[in-house]
Amino acid sequence: MRLRCAVLDDFQGVAAESADWSLIEDAVEVVALRRHLEDEDALAAALAEYDIVVTLRERVAFPGSLLARLPRLRLIVATGMRNTVIDYAAAEARGVTVCGTQSSGTPPVELTWALLLGLARGIVQENTALRGGGPWQSTVGADLDGARLGVLGLGRIGGRVARVGLAFGMRVSAWSPNLTEERAAAAGVEAASSKEELLAGSDFVTVHVPGGERTRGLIGAAELALLKPTAYLVNTSRASVVDQDALLAVLHEGRIAGAGVDVFDVEPLPAGHPVRTAPRLLATPHLGYVSRANYRTYYTQAVEDIRAYLAGAPIRRLP
Repeated sequence: MRLRCAVLDDFQGVAAESADWSLIEDAVEVVALRRHLEDEDALAAALAEYDIVVTLRERVAFPGSLLARLPRLRLIVATGMRNTVIDYAAAEARGVTVCGTQSSGTPPVELTWALLLGLARGIVQENTALRGGGPWQSTVGADLDGARLGVLGLGRIGGRVARVGLAFGMRVSAWSPNLTEERAAAAGVEAASSKEELLAGSDFVTVHVPGGERTRGLIGAAELALLKPTAYLVNTSRASVVDQDALLAVLHEGRIAGAGVDVFDVEPLPAGHPVRTAPRLLATPHLGYVSRANYRTYYTQAVEDIRAYLAGAPIRRLP
């Protein structure tokens, strides 16, 4: 009898074509679930008959309470090598192996710039007006050349974002808790002396720090108050880094020019969520990692993880 594998949140229906699942078809029946399961009861009911689950990023939590309701579960494959919403101790206690996958070798910086450029040049407003017969030219674009780009987190992704900013002729500053002047200079940017200096002096701020307790609420109401009224904030990192309620408040009050956001406290966003109707907000449904290269890597390595588990030698184990 074959094992059963559920692939969660296959919204676009592309998991099957992103990897060669035939490599495990003799031993495993793979079922892609395209509808997001929002609560623990729905997950427990839907996954009760599965031995393996492939979960996309950190969208679905696997606390001990859920694991206890999935007696057949033996393997969780999490796309990415970092997942903070799986109870690893509970999984180990129940004999559930947890494995990860790598991401594409090229950091996803395109969406950061899509949001930033969309904000700077009013792309959505102008496209909507043009297609709907509205006014011809209703916005005035913000210039990038000579503007100050503040990069919060100069790691693998933040460093590439900074290089693009330099190519646009921007003056680029960076800050993170452990950033040194030497590292900043090696990237061709200035090191801000503090988070506050970075925020107050930037025309555009882009967030690229990892999630976790150290960065939770790193930008809250006090930090947002430092931004210029003409400044834009872009967050494609983790929702927890920016206080969502505080951001909504400054957008409604017009205290910053706008924000571009790809990550949210709740995903997918409920139909009536206030983010959906916030002014001065350009938002996308967590598309930063959604690319052909990333999906090929995720699902190809998910198949590898499953094969290795079946062979009795699990690979890429988490945490």
